[in-house]
This record gives sequence, structure tokens and C-alpha cells, in this order.
Amino acid sequence: MGFAKTEAEWAERASRHLKAELKRAGLTYDELAERLKKHGFKDETKASIANKLARGTFPTPFFLAALVAIGAEIVRLEDI
Repeated sequence: MGFAKTEAEWAERASRHLKAELKRAGLTYDELAERLKKHGFKDETKASIANKLARGTFPTPFFLAALVAIGAEIVRLEDI
């Protein structure tokens, strides 16, 4: 598959990766929103998370905090 070649492709892959990690962990967007509150993301809701993942546009701090909140310990670039 190789690495993404455009910004849009990176965004799409990052979004798919977060969705896959959520599914693997058996978490809903509501549960992720609650977990994100513990990491300083007080305003996240089910809807705001769904919108971010649907658009594929979210800041790096959100991406990293979501992975921590989900419980992902390793992120392999080949998987994104």
C-alpha cells in the first residue's frame, strides 16, 4: 500500500485508523468522548467526534489523545 502521497490521503487514513482502533477496542463515540475528557478535551461529544472522523480533519493533539483514550499502545505508520 505504501505511504500516503497527499494531505487528503493522510487525513483519510488517519480517520480510518481511529475508527478501526475504536472498533477493535469495542468503544462507541460516546465512550470516547467521556475518555477524552480525562485528557483535557472537555468539549468533545458523540456528534463532534463523528463529524471529525467523517471529515477526516482533526488536529494532531486530538488524534494522539484519542489513541491514548482508546488504549492503543503502538501506532505503526504502515497501518495508517
